[in-house]
Amino acid sequence: MVLHITPYSGACLHFLDGLSWSLVFPCYWLLDRLLASCVPTSLEKRQRSQDPCSFLTLCVLISAPLYLLLLFASLPFALLGFIIWAPLQAVRQPYLYTYRRPDKHQAEEGQAGPGGVGIGEWRPQGRSFCFCSANVCLLPDSLARFNNLSDTHRRAREVGKRIRNGASRPQIKIYIDSPTNTSISAVSFSSLATGFRRTSSLDQRPDHTHTTNGPADTETEPLTECPIHPPGAIDCPVHSSSAGDHGSSDCPLHSDGADTTKDCPLHTAESNGASDCPVHTTGEAHDCPLHSNGAQNAQSHHDCPMHGEAVQPKPSPDCPLHTSGVKISISAPEPDPQEEETETGNHRTGEQAMGDTGSMTASRESLARYHAGDGGIGISSNNTLSHVPRTSVLKRPGRKRRHGDETFDHEISAFFPANLDFLALQEVFDHGSVTRLRRQLHRYFPYVLSDVGRYGWKGCCSRFKFLNSGLILASRYPIIDARYECYPNGRGEDALAAKGVLFAKVHVGTSHQEQRVVGYLTCTHLHAIEGDASVRCEQLDLLLQWGAEFRQTSSQSPEGEKVLEDLVAFDVILGDLNFDNCSSEDKLEQQHALFTQYKDPCRLGPGEDKPWALGTLLDPSGLYDDEVSSPESLQKVMENEEGRKEYLVFPPSKSQCPANSQKGRKIPLKGNGRRIDYILYSDEHLQQDWKQEVEEFSFVTQLAGITDHLSVAMRMAVSTGEEEP
Repeated sequence: MVLHITPYSGACLHFLDGLSWSLVFPCYWLLDRLLASCVPTSLEKRQRSQDPCSFLTLCVLISAPLYLLLLFASLPFALLGFIIWAPLQAVRQPYLYTYRRPDKHQAEEGQAGPGGVGIGEWRPQGRSFCFCSANVCLLPDSLARFNNLSDTHRRAREVGKRIRNGASRPQIKIYIDSPTNTSISAVSFSSLATGFRRTSSLDQRPDHTHTTNGPADTETEPLTECPIHPPGAIDCPVHSSSAGDHGSSDCPLHSDGADTTKDCPLHTAESNGASDCPVHTTGEAHDCPLHSNGAQNAQSHHDCPMHGEAVQPKPSPDCPLHTSGVKISISAPEPDPQEEETETGNHRTGEQAMGDTGSMTASRESLARYHAGDGGIGISSNNTLSHVPRTSVLKRPGRKRRHGDETFDHEISAFFPANLDFLALQEVFDHGSVTRLRRQLHRYFPYVLSDVGRYGWKGCCSRFKFLNSGLILASRYPIIDARYECYPNGRGEDALAAKGVLFAKVHVGTSHQEQRVVGYLTCTHLHAIEGDASVRCEQLDLLLQWGAEFRQTSSQSPEGEKVLEDLVAFDVILGDLNFDNCSSEDKLEQQHALFTQYKDPCRLGPGEDKPWALGTLLDPSGLYDDEVSSPESLQKVMENEEGRKEYLVFPPSKSQCPANSQKGRKIPLKGNGRRIDYILYSDEHLQQDWKQEVEEFSFVTQLAGITDHLSVAMRMAVSTGEEEP
């Protein structure tokens, strides 16, 4: 179980690879720029039509002949470099494993950085894990333009920033205490004003540590500000000028008979009775949750920062501290100090091109709206809350719904899920983009598998491979084993890339009996050419076969050593499968044995998705429209049926050529678009009596304007079925 941390086994091979690439790169770059100048995006066409004599047009006319001239001059050097580079690919490692170590001050504090999690002991109630898959279309710029996308290197940085900003934001849950609704609320944050407390995302969440073992202490923020008004308010009924005369003998915030009440936010040290409580009118104390008959009868909410844990859980409908019986909990990874120092002030430079908003602009707009009088709230460079007043009004990033008898929530979200644990990316083909994207991901994910695949001729990849697999897998948990396999049956242009499957085994905990608790992840990207259903089915057969072999070999202990058997918590497949569950042309794939071994949370059966399931393939022609240019606007469009028909790709009909744009077409459309990005899970290898439960499924729009796919995310809880001792 050796993970490859360098592309080559020796320094000499590494030097030769760098030398060969330095000779090839000028020719590669010039050819890419020449082709890119001949394939404009719809945004560039719009700009040229508005101003035929624009600077952009002049640049193309001048640069194209120059690129062509320099290309011919660089060809001899490229040929020499290719002769050195091609044989080296036979001994190149199939992937690169990188690990970001925490800095010194994080190690001293016992933290693993903004994204790292401690493994710790696996508790009976289990843990919750969040998975995400995204096709980011980071092809060489000239090829990306055929999908109406450009500036690949800039988009690579932006993809990493947006993923990091979304995953590191606070996780917010709203619970409504009412006889008719006890699920997560769909009420907008704009109508709520209540106190906040920082918690873990779930009680089962692993603690932060500076190594891969052992829990760390968690901290609870003390109550330092009034939960009813922002700092500086002058007309608060709780902190009025006469508050010094109000009583506190029965206040649940401090014990009866306490000598001092200096720490109580409702009463001063001179208070002596409840009859003049500033919260309610004199004589109405019997309805006040703060001054009922005896502190033992005080009515409060379980987690209210104004009440102790021992009070009764029933809230008062008239209490200003419990608006509509709402409880909000927030969790947020700590910001990365190093990132704050390096990105503050310059993270927006040069990223306004191509009509795309930057990561901070796109995320700040709807991450949080804080209206607290004179009290401001800072948003750090990674969009975590750097200061949260006790009274805050927020805008919810997505509407969580539960359809019919569905056992989990689903939503269209403008942000990646908070506390994201595992991320699978596809189509990261460009070599420079891999480096830029990996650098951004490492600010949240400590463990990354990148540069996955083969080049040249190697093994089953009989045809020459100009591009690798385009797969990246990032994890907050330690990766202990990995394996890559190349699909041998690619056809057409797909045969030029080493498309395949990446398997990984992650360590997520340790049982009471010192057994490792592990999870299996599979990241893949299938054959893309329409009509080649048999090719995709063969690849699915290979995926299942290779997956079984990987689980078997990775669970074998070294010879001569006795090791306890691993406990499997989950087995998840993530990726772009390039077929949907509504097209008649994809019936063969829809009935594949894959769906008997793995469960699809969005699927009812072959050819039928659940009503709320959404297509993930966007119509490239509309990527730069103002209606879908930001995560928030794309989210709104996807929540509307007419918007989905306008901007999603649907199965082709007999009356329309598949190559034509769908915008404005009047023919009936089936379903909610082509859903070709999947997250599947299996419980076949789960331990006996262990349970898996999907808690939430999301369609994510945060990459609006920089890719032609919607991302998908799933949060799943895994428990042992036992009670906590």
